[in-house]
Amino acid sequence: MASEPAVAPVSAFDDHNPPARELLDDCVHCGFCLPACPTYQLWGQEADSPRGRILLMDAAARGQLTLNAELVQHWDACLGCMACVTACPSGVRYDRLIEQTRQQVERHHRRTPLDRARRAAVFALFPHPRRMRAAAALLVLYRTTGLRRLLHRTGSLAALAPAIPSAAVTARVPEHLPATTPGGPRRRVVLLTGCVQQGLFGDVNAATARVLSAYGCAVHTPRAQGCCGALELHAGREAAAVARGRRLLDLLDRDPEALIAVNSAGCGSVLEEYGELLGGERAAAFAARVRDVSEILAELGPPSPDALHPLPLRLAYHDACHLAHAQGVREQPRTVLAAIPGLDLVPLAEADTCCGSAGIYNLVQPAAASALGRRKAEHVRAAAPDALAAANPGCLLQIAAHLDGAGGVPTFHPVELLDASLRGIPAATLLARRRKLQGLPPGR
Repeated sequence: MASEPAVAPVSAFDDHNPPARELLDDCVHCGFCLPACPTYQLWGQEADSPRGRILLMDAAARGQLTLNAELVQHWDACLGCMACVTACPSGVRYDRLIEQTRQQVERHHRRTPLDRARRAAVFALFPHPRRMRAAAALLVLYRTTGLRRLLHRTGSLAALAPAIPSAAVTARVPEHLPATTPGGPRRRVVLLTGCVQQGLFGDVNAATARVLSAYGCAVHTPRAQGCCGALELHAGREAAAVARGRRLLDLLDRDPEALIAVNSAGCGSVLEEYGELLGGERAAAFAARVRDVSEILAELGPPSPDALHPLPLRLAYHDACHLAHAQGVREQPRTVLAAIPGLDLVPLAEADTCCGSAGIYNLVQPAAASALGRRKAEHVRAAAPDALAAANPGCLLQIAAHLDGAGGVPTFHPVELLDASLRGIPAATLLARRRKLQGLPPGR
């Protein structure tokens, strides 16, 4: 009797952008990624390491595993920090693999009602600058009425809400800001304002425009900017991310000679992917002009020998994952900060290890995010700086939340320190203002 023909296993993934076979096969499972991976550091589980997650992707692609909750949780637990990409000697594109896998998960896995509701709430707020600005106004009211102090004493989770200055809500960046250096502009730049950055850190955007202008840039900041798609892309919501990317590209890509200046690491890493994400020569050319603001400032240098006033303080610098690992930008922020007279950059242990923010990670994986936030805060306190700088809004929110209390350290975006130096604001005044804003006790 003839035997029945064997039935090939059915892949758990569909044909639209599954984890690429050539990328899966690049991994030789050497283990160099293990000590670099924050979740492997936390739990020591192979399935929560990059090579372990790749093995799970491979098994699902071969039809050996289905997209059940246990499997999906291992991919959900990944921060997407890309430290493994930096560590990998074989050049495995884990960043592409986890993005491709998460798109499949969002199309084919049914999450719990609580998880769906949480994610729906996040994406109903965070990618929308106007909604974020309204939320920021409520946070200012929450802080100024003293409610934050009351809830802090009761131990409520609401006490973790960030301290937002009123300037973050009221600050507006001029649509056109000329270069203030003699001889006209040295560069033309288009400034990305972002969604979280625009909503919660509008004052950082304003400082960025002033610093770029002082360094010789003609700054154009188009109105009606929206989200770049980073939050949704990293969460597997590909179609929404592509739609946002196309709208933003049409708005920002009107001067082919201008650089695209970005002051948010997560946004910058995705804008650099627009050639792959959106496709076409126009998107690729746009992506090639994207620069973190520190890259532009490091290339131009201070406008004059005496432009920067002394800012004597000990500063620790945290490498945002999407700046250091995704974009390879490490030295430029340190270079521009070191140019400030009197500023002392102090070493920070595990400076390029993820703080636990990772887009929406600290909202959907709070336990792991808190463990990493506490670990980062311990390293900052051990360095004993006067302040900490980080070039990503999520990092600033996450680290500030875990640097609260008696051992607290005020946090800044690097451009805020450059702006203060250019304007001659004394270090003591700058630190006192920030400590008061963040609810920290007076400094040493």
